[in-house]
Amino acid sequence: MDTKSGYVPAAVYPVRRRRRLFVVLAVASVASLPLSGCGHSAAKGAGVGAPSVSGKGDPSATVTIGIASDPGNLSPTTALAGTAIELNGFAYDRLIHIDPDGRVVPGVAESWTASSPSASSSAATFTIRPGVTCQDGSPLTAEDVAAEYNYIADPKNSSPMLGLTVPVTAKATADVAARTVTVTTSAPAPFIVEMTQLLPLVCRKSLADPAALAKTSNASGPYQLSEALPGDHYTYTKRAGYTWGPNGSNNAEMPATVVFKVVANASTAANMLLAGQLNIAQVNGPDTRRLESARVAKQSTLVPFGFAQFNEATVRPTADAAVRRALVEALDLKQIGSVATGGTGAPATTIGELAPNPCTGDSVTGNLPAHDLVKAAADLTAAGWAKSGSGWSKDGKALSITQVTSSALGPDASAAYELAAKQWSDFGVKVESKVVDATTVVTTLSGGAWDVAWIPVSVPLPDQLTRFYDGPAAPNGTNFGSIANPDYTALSKQAMAVAGKAGCALWEQADAALVKRVDVVPIVSNQVGYYGKGVAFQVDGSGPIPSTLRAS
Repeated sequence: MDTKSGYVPAAVYPVRRRRRLFVVLAVASVASLPLSGCGHSAAKGAGVGAPSVSGKGDPSATVTIGIASDPGNLSPTTALAGTAIELNGFAYDRLIHIDPDGRVVPGVAESWTASSPSASSSAATFTIRPGVTCQDGSPLTAEDVAAEYNYIADPKNSSPMLGLTVPVTAKATADVAARTVTVTTSAPAPFIVEMTQLLPLVCRKSLADPAALAKTSNASGPYQLSEALPGDHYTYTKRAGYTWGPNGSNNAEMPATVVFKVVANASTAANMLLAGQLNIAQVNGPDTRRLESARVAKQSTLVPFGFAQFNEATVRPTADAAVRRALVEALDLKQIGSVATGGTGAPATTIGELAPNPCTGDSVTGNLPAHDLVKAAADLTAAGWAKSGSGWSKDGKALSITQVTSSALGPDASAAYELAAKQWSDFGVKVESKVVDATTVVTTLSGGAWDVAWIPVSVPLPDQLTRFYDGPAAPNGTNFGSIANPDYTALSKQAMAVAGKAGCALWEQADAALVKRVDVVPIVSNQVGYYGKGVAFQVDGSGPIPSTLRAS
């Protein structure tokens, strides 16, 4: 790779762009939330173009964006839900951005260098742009950025961003005179630069009390939170003097005010769009027909959508691989995926990496058990379960599972997972369903009182999935399913020591190991649609990209 090419070896993603992960959460809010790379040792950031926007906007306008659920906690070092990460993308800037072609673009960092990871370490140095400030007027310096790295990296702070925005074992130092932050790790971090697309930058004094930012902001980005009415709306006001957007762009043409309005019902959101009460809203399902008939403009992006994860804690029946396999064999996954996406989805090919991403191989096709009720019954019988009447039992205990679904995925997805529950019930499995929203999904998964979760976990980079499918289980980590897959552990460890795209074959083998053992069940991806009136915008996996908003 030419070290003057302007981007670092590895991957990036326009979905969730620089800013989000969604543990939708899809995380991705998370996220939400792609590209090329090669394994050279010292690539340097340069001036690649910012996201393109056609025409000028009305800088005095107010743009209202519908969101399906309240974001809950907005503290940027702890917020993991997709809606919260979306809102924080308007308030907190990033060291780097991603342009529509997937190239790394300078942001608060005007340049950077990175070394290829070894088996035991990685390193990167970022040069901080002068003149960056937080909303209280205090400068955002190299010392502030280093302090945030070290805060998230310190296990005692229990930041869920560790491993997502900051590499595990990271240590940061600042050179005040040179305006540089040097990040080193004692473990390999193959995407050490690209991870910063998710790091919301806060001034150092906010780290003394991060909880204070739960419903306010000390913003480093183009907007600051000026009003928060939980359950109803969140108002963001444009900051003056902002000149450190993608590739040094400013917010002069962006609307003066952005209001995020909580609208839980998709039909209501569609009605409000048509009536001019919303400018932008994500709408899926049958209401899209009305919007398209009215020729409401649409932007869309492909995201992981139909997805199941099993809870393998020892007290759960799904700890047994035979039970997991039988449960999948009892389902018609093709039918469930079709219902979930209204027939518009595409078969899943990844376990959660947002497209486009550096690794384009298919880790899913051919690795999931086929729909086969006879085989499902045989697998349960071999594992010691017996059919008694209409149900299965073992040691006097009925096979009963609790499934968790997200209200944020819309009515089609809800219908699909009701269908899954019926297919399991018809097979003889008792099913209890729990519905969660963006404010309760993480706590529900962490609580462990579930067996299967229809909750996509979406990230831009493959190494970021390791914290969800390996390592400590909740409450000590975010391995919500208590997964301990030795093949995934070994393969991902090997992949971590390879820079960027060069490690894709190993990452894809690691992902496939999770699918083959039925730890995770990717079913379908879907084009998530955002409709807009009176505004031009581009989207990624979590919603409108702030720097592209133009009110007409």
